[in-house]
Amino acid sequence: MPAKGADSGVLTGEALLARFTALDTFLTAHQGLWKPRPFTHLQLPWETSYPELAKWLRGRSLEAAEHDHHQPWLIEDAPAPFPELSAISHALSTVPALPGKRLSAPAHRLNVDVPGRKWQQIEAFDSRLQFNTEPAHWLDWCAGKGHLGRRLLHGEQQLTCLEYDPTLVASGQQLSQRHHLPATHLQQDVLAQDAAQAIRAEHTPVALHACGDLHVQLIQLASAAGCGQMAIAPCCYNRIRTEHYQPLSDAAKGSALQLSLDDLSLPLTETVTAGARVRKQRDQSMARRLGFDLLQRQIRGCDEYLPTPSLPSAWLEKSFAQYCTDLAALKDLSTVGTPDWTALEAAGHQRLAEVRNLELVRGLFRRPLELWLVLDRALLLSQKGYGVRLGTFCETPLTPRNLMLLAERDPT
Repeated sequence: MPAKGADSGVLTGEALLARFTALDTFLTAHQGLWKPRPFTHLQLPWETSYPELAKWLRGRSLEAAEHDHHQPWLIEDAPAPFPELSAISHALSTVPALPGKRLSAPAHRLNVDVPGRKWQQIEAFDSRLQFNTEPAHWLDWCAGKGHLGRRLLHGEQQLTCLEYDPTLVASGQQLSQRHHLPATHLQQDVLAQDAAQAIRAEHTPVALHACGDLHVQLIQLASAAGCGQMAIAPCCYNRIRTEHYQPLSDAAKGSALQLSLDDLSLPLTETVTAGARVRKQRDQSMARRLGFDLLQRQIRGCDEYLPTPSLPSAWLEKSFAQYCTDLAALKDLSTVGTPDWTALEAAGHQRLAEVRNLELVRGLFRRPLELWLVLDRALLLSQKGYGVRLGTFCETPLTPRNLMLLAERDPT
């Protein structure tokens, strides 16, 4: 791997805190732009302050919003303050790729039963996994069947896989035995009190897309156990046991930013993996919900959003009128008179276009917030004595959750 201190461009040392501080200032100052969700508001609070921008966004098509969803900073003709915010967002969000290495070919049929995209993510993760000290014993955290851990194994290395689901544990053990690999698969709830017993100082923990509390628990337990190194690609920051985010590092604890579960879900609104059929189904579902939202406001005589449960896809096969009637019944509402279902359905589709375009403003804060969260983890690791490198391990089309933390303590 590159020598310590090599100029790879990734975030390390003092640059971690400097970037966190800049992001914290940006996110805190503009909370009024990214915290309100267009899906739940007929009118966003910031629209009175920036009427030109609001009018411009509301006048755009759904196709235009879809085109700009992944890279809102490339929009050139939006009214103020969009261009200024866009430039700052892009600058603060830019993170270089971690240095790569050439991988040896995987063992024969090692990738059998692994979905293609998942295997590509594993390969990308492995290709950026470089430490000063060669790992002796991998610990695959929230391992599933242990596909990641098996790909990392080579030479005299050992592997332990921790997984909560006993079916996945059994399947993983069978796969490791089939490939004659020195792997142990253990059933373990990593959030349980006895989870600390599963981690030893000689382990090198790895976690590819362990959600929320799961990867935070790994950082806490692995550092306490004295692990010399670990690699984590975080995911699903909203999957936590508390109603609000609990800051980890001293810097985040000193921030004025208070994050709800809704706020924490913002980074996850970028999706690039859905196929055309799934996207069409998603759009139809959202348009119907937005149409029903207009109806429920009329029924209740209350201009507020009403949360509704997740619905089976079969509901989309109903007529719009039946969909709304049945959903109203679920919420103990009764339709009054005969609503103009055709107009309501059309209004739902119109709102979908407006919502998607208004979300482009929130989109400018999507990556900054994710980076703020990952840097909170990086700074906690630094406080615990690790040298930390933060960079990307793959391009966004493979997975938007492409940030990776490499942490290593000096063995001397």
